[in-house]
Amino acid sequence: MARKASGITLQQLQSFIEVAAEGSISSAADLFFVAQPTMSAAMKDLEAKVGRSLLLRSARGVTLTTDGAEFLGYARQVVEQAALLEQRYLGRPPSRRLLGVSTQHYSFAVDAFVRMVKSSEADGYEFSLRESRTWDIIEDVRTLRSELGILYRNDFNRDVIDKLLRDSGLFFRPLFVAEPHIFVSRTNPLAAQDRATLADLADYPRLTFDQGTNNSFYFAEEILSTLSSKREIRVSDRATIFNLMIGLDGYTISTGIISDDLDPDIVAVPLDVDEDIEIGWIGHSSIPLTEQGQRYLAEVRAVVADFGVALLD
Repeated sequence: MARKASGITLQQLQSFIEVAAEGSISSAADLFFVAQPTMSAAMKDLEAKVGRSLLLRSARGVTLTTDGAEFLGYARQVVEQAALLEQRYLGRPPSRRLLGVSTQHYSFAVDAFVRMVKSSEADGYEFSLRESRTWDIIEDVRTLRSELGILYRNDFNRDVIDKLLRDSGLFFRPLFVAEPHIFVSRTNPLAAQDRATLADLADYPRLTFDQGTNNSFYFAEEILSTLSSKREIRVSDRATIFNLMIGLDGYTISTGIISDDLDPDIVAVPLDVDEDIEIGWIGHSSIPLTEQGQRYLAEVRAVVADFGVALLD
């Protein structure tokens, strides 16, 4: 009689999760203190058990197949539940918290991340926060480098963003709709105004976030990306853009939600334009959020609610 094949082990699931996170079988092997051939064999055995190809292997490392991305979601749930069982019934310490977030350059996203880390009950954690370009945020979530992403859409970019998300197996969930504001330094003459108009901005440098090789108007982080400006500076990070607001009296257009604690020298002034900014989060269609991912989104909602902005979900 043929011997019945053994089932999937918790060790294999944990190994698969690390392989996916590292994008490398050898790097995951180092984390588990095993030889690379041993880890490679474990992954091939896992694929044989499930009867599907889970990893695409190349000289640069490994990436997940469509089946692999779906399998990862279930693997994370099983490992998380096993850890909860051990905590409750075996007295094990809380498991190490893991979460990756990719976001456009929003102060509220950082503020929520700070709150999440401070409220973490785990003795150990490994979190990552990537302020990045629009295209890269979508790629981070598609390839599971990050569990979720934060970005905006409006009537101008909606069709392009939604198609790219669908093609990547991702979805967009709205969080809130914000009235456009300009961010300027407290010493900028515009900071004293109750509201600003496009005419008011004509003589000030416009600051925008560079989108690299995908520098399409549709991937811009700011609304009115097609609007011409005689003075424009592209930057790659939020610290630089704030420094240029202070040093050059520049401005950028954003949500109006900004932390006085994290960015005390910058103020938000409402902008008179007939536009809205819809902020939402993106995730994998086939992978439910982990508990930690849900905690982060809860903190995002709390930060936004503190500013009196109505939430959409």
